[in-house]
Amino acid sequence: MKVNKYGLALHTTTPELGLAMSDFDHDTRSQVWNLEREMSSHLHQYLIDFIKPQRWKDMAFIAVAKGPGGFTGTRIGMVTARTFGQQLDIPVFAVSTLAAFAFKNGTGGDIIAVQMPAQRGQVFGGVYQLAPSKMGITTLLPDSVFTPEAWHSKLSSWEGSYNLVEAKFGLAATVTSILQLAYFDWEQGRRPNWSEALPFYGQHPVHS
Repeated sequence: MKVNKYGLALHTTTPELGLAMSDFDHDTRSQVWNLEREMSSHLHQYLIDFIKPQRWKDMAFIAVAKGPGGFTGTRIGMVTARTFGQQLDIPVFAVSTLAAFAFKNGTGGDIIAVQMPAQRGQVFGGVYQLAPSKMGITTLLPDSVFTPEAWHSKLSSWEGSYNLVEAKFGLAATVTSILQLAYFDWEQGRRPNWSEALPFYGQHPVHS
């Protein structure tokens, strides 16, 4: 990363707002706020205050939790990240909420199965493997929505050992993992355009 350039990460898929930024050298900071329904009206002011004394021109990329999670919060975060990515002409990395949770709750080499409550009695699930020394993460089973029975069946037939974790609390705090996973991709030379950053909702917000 260029000198004095920062990565910025947003996590808005829950009623909590998580922000993190780093130059991946000597300056790293993060914070979580419980905004509930005030997310949409206060997000931009929190962002402006959080990045100080840096300015928008100091950002090299933006990372954002793409879901699964709450529909409205996820949409707010994705729209914000895409807008700034377009206006600043910088890459936008959309990172799975479940992948970030796995990364924060595992160690190098671990296979982590993550489940999260979804609407209408279903669950979100995904399986990830952390790279040695936690220098990245590999998707073994992409995020999907399951009935509890189908998810249990999927795990029962899984070959090899894994750790099962449930993403219920503290998701916004994984914004630091969102930032770190994006930085790994940045180091590998990936520069995704803002238009490539797409949300994963998993379920329609209204049951038809």
